[in-house]
Amino acid sequence: MFGDLFEEDFSFISNNHFGKGKKSKPRDSEPPPPRDFTNLSGIKNQGGTCYLNSLLQTLLFTPEFRGNALFSLGPEELGSLDDSSKPDAKVRIIPLQLQRLFAQLLLLDQQAASTTDLTESFGWNSHEEMRQHDVQELNRILFSALETSLVGTSGHDLIKRLYHGIVVNQIVCKECKNISERQEDFLDLTVAVKGVTGLEEALWNMYVEEEYFENENLYRCGACDKLVEASKSAKLRKLPPFLTISLLRFNFDFEKCERYKETSCYTFPIQINLRPFCEQTEMDDSEYMYELFSVIIHKGGCYGGHYHVYIRDVDELGNWQLQEEEDRLIEDTALRDNENAKEVENPLAVLKGILSEEESKQMPVDQLGQKLLEKKGMSWNKKYRKQYGALRKYLQNHPHIFQFSPDENKVGLKEKHKLLFKSDSQGQGLQSPPRKNDVQWNSEKKPTRLRDSSGCHWFDLNDSKVQPIKEMDIEKQFQGKESAYMLFYRKSQLKRPPEARGNPRYQIPEHLLNEMNAANTELQKKRAECDSANNGIDLHLHLSSCYKFHNGALHPSLTWKEGVVDLTIDRRKTLGDLRQSVFQMLESWEGDMILSIAKPLPAGLHLYQILDGDELTLDGIGLADGADIFVWNGKEVGGTKVMTGADHEPVVINVLRLAEYNEGGKGQHFTESQHVFSCSTKLGDLRRALAPSGGIILKNGSGPDKEAKNWEVFLEEDMKETVKGVGLMDGCSVLILDSHDQSFVNMSSGNLTAFTYDISWLQVKNFCRTQDEEKHVKITATIETVMSDIKMKAIREFQLEEELANDSCLRPVSGNGKLLSPVPEDYTVKEAELKMGSLLGLCHGNAPTSTQLFLYFIVGSDQNASPEMEIVVEETASVKE
Repeated sequence: MFGDLFEEDFSFISNNHFGKGKKSKPRDSEPPPPRDFTNLSGIKNQGGTCYLNSLLQTLLFTPEFRGNALFSLGPEELGSLDDSSKPDAKVRIIPLQLQRLFAQLLLLDQQAASTTDLTESFGWNSHEEMRQHDVQELNRILFSALETSLVGTSGHDLIKRLYHGIVVNQIVCKECKNISERQEDFLDLTVAVKGVTGLEEALWNMYVEEEYFENENLYRCGACDKLVEASKSAKLRKLPPFLTISLLRFNFDFEKCERYKETSCYTFPIQINLRPFCEQTEMDDSEYMYELFSVIIHKGGCYGGHYHVYIRDVDELGNWQLQEEEDRLIEDTALRDNENAKEVENPLAVLKGILSEEESKQMPVDQLGQKLLEKKGMSWNKKYRKQYGALRKYLQNHPHIFQFSPDENKVGLKEKHKLLFKSDSQGQGLQSPPRKNDVQWNSEKKPTRLRDSSGCHWFDLNDSKVQPIKEMDIEKQFQGKESAYMLFYRKSQLKRPPEARGNPRYQIPEHLLNEMNAANTELQKKRAECDSANNGIDLHLHLSSCYKFHNGALHPSLTWKEGVVDLTIDRRKTLGDLRQSVFQMLESWEGDMILSIAKPLPAGLHLYQILDGDELTLDGIGLADGADIFVWNGKEVGGTKVMTGADHEPVVINVLRLAEYNEGGKGQHFTESQHVFSCSTKLGDLRRALAPSGGIILKNGSGPDKEAKNWEVFLEEDMKETVKGVGLMDGCSVLILDSHDQSFVNMSSGNLTAFTYDISWLQVKNFCRTQDEEKHVKITATIETVMSDIKMKAIREFQLEEELANDSCLRPVSGNGKLLSPVPEDYTVKEAELKMGSLLGLCHGNAPTSTQLFLYFIVGSDQNASPEMEIVVEETASVKE
């Protein structure tokens, strides 16, 4: 009837975004993230298993199921998972896997546990099998599987003991008063939602209201042996310790022939008295009182959705702190006087105070952290971890004060300190004021938690995500598309022992404790390795002995590779650590060692600031992954003084001059050479260096990588500016014109005139030979030069065989790198509409003639999937041809 009702809609699941700026690593090499501030573990969604996760968390937070029942079964009854492959071994897989999962959820320091092993023990090996169950179905299936698996063990009645109840149905004959009775066992109750306002009304309709047989609808009494008037009713005969209630949210509209979800308001109480619905009502009220501890919520419609669960933390295993509460506590702390503030910041005194109040000699470390949260309103991680490190580590660093148990799971005060602290805090009379270093535990108690009536807190467990909520948030699940689907109540009489409070290790078998301890040790090791890898940066050390300084920059004496040493170091280490590492690598180094930031530029390697401050971290000084460091004496390289800093950054400038065209063509062409100048060089000095006999300098106004359209003249007042000041940078072109060339310049506008219309230069990229694909050559031509001549010049520049001229063509390259239609070889530069700086590709194949067409085509209907192909055809060819 419900079809794919429980197929999960993943639009309700938020995506996690990982931090940027770290080195990327394969996902499977990353250890799972640790638990967040709540100290509770979520469960990974396998892909449609949110309903399973919600039920498992409910069972986990049912401590009587978890500890008193499941964990009480040892290997002598259940066997061992290590023996599961042995044919003669009796291994009860399901309870063993459930034990192991619960141990992981309680003790393993990871954000979320996996249910893969558990679902495989159910025989669920495909998504299809998992998606056919909803929470209510799964509850019954899991309980049935557990009962079957535990036959013959002391836990054979586990489910019956905790969840079994009895409903009795009675029909009373109005004439002979005979009572016909039928009992029904139940593990959960299903109640109506449609047409009722809440749980109490639904239970009233089921177990208080009577149904009457009268008029034409009579009942055949077995005692009277005839049709009689009668009344029918039902009552709860036996109440289980844990009452599970399923709400009939999903219905079928027979008029519309469609499914729908009942989203109307349906209330349910935190505490409920079941006396009115029971057959026996003479017992004390406490026998009928139940408290809500879990609400499984369905978000979505009848065709799909997502489950999560609100759970009351009965054993107080989690750290509960809402953001607004945390903000309020921070504000309160800021308002305290200076003396109290100093006292709060002393974790040693705080911890000694907590342990001195403990009646037993020692307490679990986890419980100590919980008590700290209660006393101070803020967890150790929030308040002290940044300055003092992890709590356990801090305790271990003070062995003269704190004493651990042999297994290091419990901690207490050494007797001397316990007595001293008690005498300090308790021995103060009324006349003497407290000393400022004493912790006054009996002073004003600060409210740090919003507790419900039972003193426990609520959490929202949504697959991998766990967050604290207020009890009042449950009211939001009374109605709407996101609303309560299953309710779990526990008898108010059920009380937890003091040793279970805040102790996730309570009642866990020894072999599972050992397994989780070993797993946590391995996790810590992997996280340390991953942390080191994520924070490691690769530095390239350039050794001064392998360099020489000329033409304004540093150049390797041999090759770049021989002059560079790679070093990997943690970015959190100091500059002093880096310097020490370099010294160890270069054992033969003598004298001062200076480390300077270097940067490879087109002109060569240039040095910037000197790294100083050995106490600073590499991250703090901005040293990034892949940085270049130059190792030298800080004065000279190879006997030559080195200019450093941004003010002396070398700039490579392309210098163009006019020269006579000497290959039988008309007009003139450019000669080009590269020169290096400091960016602080005055433009007047640059002119004297490039045109000692006089002349004018023009700048390509469109920039180094743009199509050249205008050349702007540098005026006389520009000569006092620096190269950087006038906008010249690496790759910029300047044109030097002698006096006889100045006729091409309109001096009033400062631009070239007819010059740009007669002379052009083109770029050609070689696509005929793969090793030359990144190589460009510049070809000087006039607007009348034909494409065949340009092709021959390119073949010679690339040093290719001239026979290639018979099987090659020139094709313009678009801005996004696509090869366009080949240019006919008899076209001139002007006819081809090529502009100065245009990029052409030298490619295999002949260009079409003036009577041919060059076409692109694809085979198939999918333009994205089909490769683009080319063909040359005659203009007169038919479509069929």
